[in-house]
Amino acid sequence: MKRLCYPAFLALGLLLFVASCAEEQDFDQIDDLSVTPTLASGLFYLESDEATINSGGALSTFYFREVNFDTFNEQYVAEHLLEGTITYELENTTSKQLRIIIGFVDEAGNILDTEIFEIEADPSGVLTREVFYGPGGKSLDILTNTTSLRISANNLSDGTSVSSTQDPKVILRSGADFLFELQ
Repeated sequence: MKRLCYPAFLALGLLLFVASCAEEQDFDQIDDLSVTPTLASGLFYLESDEATINSGGALSTFYFREVNFDTFNEQYVAEHLLEGTITYELENTTSKQLRIIIGFVDEAGNILDTEIFEIEADPSGVLTREVFYGPGGKSLDILTNTTSLRISANNLSDGTSVSSTQDPKVILRSGADFLFELQ
């Protein structure tokens, strides 16, 4: 008789345990979930010494390059972009007054937007510029439709002067932070 009671009590205990710990599951929680990751990335880096600038001559372009920018070539990524910030940091220790132009180019070769930097000769200090895209800033369409960046640097001075600074050069760094909503 004792043998029959143990399995019955064990089954009853297991049934009560399962019933007491079970809670109705809510599988609609995904509707309340909002994920907004931020992607940070370097965009491009330009560095040129004064000898290279002088070799281009006075009032000339000493640097020109078009770089691929296919960050938003996937439609899903482009559609979920909420905002973005591109940060430029520019330092000039040369004896040259310079102009650097960055063009945002679409697939058809059209310029969507430009950033122009006029830099005084040494000592110009470090210039930092943040450009916002999205609410309160420039249109997000500029970023989502850009397929390449066209960068040119122009010497607005002579082609012979030399800075007294040791190892004179111009440096342009850029980076971006993009905020997405994934659901």
